[in-house]
Amino acid sequence: MNRTTLSLIGAATALAAISGVAALTGGSSDDAGSAGKAATRLPVQRSTLLCPTPSTSDVSSTTYTAYTPKRDGVDAKDGTAELLPAQNAADDMTDPGGDGKGDKNDKSGKDGGKGGDKPVLPLKEPGKPVTTDVSSADAPALIGTADGRFAPGWTVQQTTTIDAGSGRGILGTACTAPDTDFWFPGVSTDRGRQDFVHLTNPDDAAAEVDLKLYGPSGRLKSATDESITVPPRSTLPVLLSTLTDQRAESASLRVTARSGRIGAEVQAVDQKAGSDWLPPSAVPSSSVAIPGIPKDATSARLVVFAPGSDDADLKVRLAGPNNSITPAGHESLHVKSGMTAAIDLGDVTKGEPGSLLLTPEGGEGPATPVVAALQVTRGKGGDQETAFIPATAAIERSATAADNRTKGSTLSLVAPRAAAKVRITASAGAGGGSPVSKTYEVKGGTTKALEPPRPASGKGPYAVTVERLSGGPVHASRMLELTQDGVPMFTIQSLPDDRGTVVVPEAGQNMSLLNDD
Repeated sequence: MNRTTLSLIGAATALAAISGVAALTGGSSDDAGSAGKAATRLPVQRSTLLCPTPSTSDVSSTTYTAYTPKRDGVDAKDGTAELLPAQNAADDMTDPGGDGKGDKNDKSGKDGGKGGDKPVLPLKEPGKPVTTDVSSADAPALIGTADGRFAPGWTVQQTTTIDAGSGRGILGTACTAPDTDFWFPGVSTDRGRQDFVHLTNPDDAAAEVDLKLYGPSGRLKSATDESITVPPRSTLPVLLSTLTDQRAESASLRVTARSGRIGAEVQAVDQKAGSDWLPPSAVPSSSVAIPGIPKDATSARLVVFAPGSDDADLKVRLAGPNNSITPAGHESLHVKSGMTAAIDLGDVTKGEPGSLLLTPEGGEGPATPVVAALQVTRGKGGDQETAFIPATAAIERSATAADNRTKGSTLSLVAPRAAAKVRITASAGAGGGSPVSKTYEVKGGTTKALEPPRPASGKGPYAVTVERLSGGPVHASRMLELTQDGVPMFTIQSLPDDRGTVVVPEAGQNMSLLNDD
């Protein structure tokens, strides 16, 4: 951004507070005053979330849970939060003669969540989650908006259980905010996998989207036009193996909206190891944290991609409960520019919970940014289950995981560098109860895995909010597990910062003080 001095800040202030998409500072949010004493941190006034179509299986059931934390300084009266069904733009997905890519030329959008659809999960008050169950393969994708007191930190969790078939397991995802650029390391076009990228358009104009796949030798040759049209207020699943004739066990997908904005998530179905959602990686960075590898993981496969023009040389470290170690035989990883690198780490945690840390190996020149994800498997033989953990941005202030149960929730926190202090709050349950908070310290270079607090006298699913109080960066994830017929079904959701507040300058402040790029 140019170092421009602006005196008419009123419009920018209003836009930032409404959108909540990006803060106006270029650095850490620890101290708004570091960018100028006039800077003020305000709660966002509007949030948008997009939930993909949960499943087409006839033996699936989905639980939706929505939650907004209570926050000081937020108007206690005004605001709404609700979701509406999105139009399914891929009617040919259920047609045996369909090509798996939907109708590229369909721009109708039909009703697209308008025309009298009943809102889903309307919140009544911050601090208390709402939940609903759908026992049907007809559960739609959802487009949601929260404003006023419900916007800051609004979170929606979608948890689907599939009892049988190649996709059996728990598929969980936190519904995501719309954007224009996403990276998905860890996708596959292999014959043993069926990966669909779900594209959801929240707006009233069509979005033009480009899909590009990169394998271990570079760009995968396209078998079709990579440009996809997503109609207004619609969702479109695209089978990745239809985009190329090349088969890659591990690949990276880039999703770019050339016009409009979208939500994007990948549903990965493994014929042997079940299925789960693969969320997008954090933005490319030279240092990466992948939090929350289960202690009983039987295998872990790391996938890394270097999107820039330079190769990346990375140190690989495992942050355990007491210290950080180097996984045997995997001290470093070389990633060629524009190519996907993958390594099998096996049962890397050896019975203790951990997190992967990737840092520059050193040498001359600037460090190379990368994106990364980890495929984790629990169980053996026919009783395997899989989940994905993407590179996860640090919690600057707070992050929330909705849909926690009385049993089966594990929260993982990793402090890659300096120690950090956090406060963890369990909300009231959807059926009542009172919130409970506890404070924890995470030692530098370690992972703390814990069962989160539960609400006092709580009933039903509840939310867990992590607030960083002091110290170094903290990265977090939540595992939800359910053993069924001997299969250790589980899903893991990363917890990036909820961006519930935004730094805005006061009128007349020099914007060049707030931006350093």
